Amino acid sequence: MYLRGVKSPGAETSARGFTRRHACGCVLSALCCGPALRAQGAALAADAVELIEVAPGLHVFRGAHDEATTANLGAIANIGVLIGGNAVAVVDTGGSFAWGKRFRRAVQSLTDLPIRYVINSHMHPDHILGNAAFDADRAEIVGHAKLPDALAARGGYYLRHVAEQLGDVSAGTRIVEPTILVKDRHDIDLGGRVLRLQAHATAHTDNDLSVFDIATNTLLASDLLFMERLPVIDGSLNGWLAVSNDLRHLPADRVVPGHGPASADWPAALDAQERYLRTIQSDIRTLIAAGATIEYAVENAGRSEQGSWLMFDEYHPRNVVTAFSELEWE
Repeated sequence: MYLRGVKSPGAETSARGFTRRHACGCVLSALCCGPALRAQGAALAADAVELIEVAPGLHVFRGAHDEATTANLGAIANIGVLIGGNAVAVVDTGGSFAWGKRFRRAVQSLTDLPIRYVINSHMHPDHILGNAAFDADRAEIVGHAKLPDALAARGGYYLRHVAEQLGDVSAGTRIVEPTILVKDRHDIDLGGRVLRLQAHATAHTDNDLSVFDIATNTLLASDLLFMERLPVIDGSLNGWLAVSNDLRHLPADRVVPGHGPASADWPAALDAQERYLRTIQSDIRTLIAAGATIEYAVENAGRSEQGSWLMFDEYHPRNVVTAFSELEWE
């Protein structure tokens, strides 16, 4: 990530009225630029993307626990590849066009089947800014029904920020809008392999989409689950805990988190994140009841968790501010 209750089942899915490959029109820099091309070429010539097979036909790239840099091309989130009998789906595409191209090349080394679906788990740039690399596949871009509004509000900022972080290797990175929107639940059939997509109420963000691979009982939770690296609240603390409780009851054998190991046992994988979220919820409620200020809460709430998470200092203060702003109005 670059930035410091579930509805009843149904089949409510709609297509937006934009053309395929519709983009926000904000391209970071022209591909004809010589320095940008040279920098991007060097990045693309780097080591091959490692894809880990965590279940039959389900491969995962494990993102770095870091901020986006020219060295990692913004590849700091876990990304999934699911191979069916006649098609392929990818779950997220990484943090830049350059890395998206590397990722696409890695997918093509696994299979000759067409990449028909690019599933965007939510709006954050480390998950979706590689979308443009899949233009040639003419894949459907699938996202939560609230994803377009989120991209309209933040897309320009995300593009400026990735340009600052990656410099010339950010060339070609742009926002690619979804072509299929999921309002509640939607199934995708890859040929003998059905993926169940669930749009969630506000949790990590207001546009979280999870994927359940029925063939292997695997939940691709994306950023609804952080492991090792501190969770980041960009939606609702209370909502995230409610969604987590719903997910806990899924009949999954394993989970692919948005950050952390390539896969982990379910539902035990959820325990550490839930402990952190409940700790800051409890601490902040206690401080609010005592009349403490938000500044005091930032310095004191949730500090018992400090030794349990990577990148705690970078993101915990922001979490406290977000949670305090929500909980003070209960």
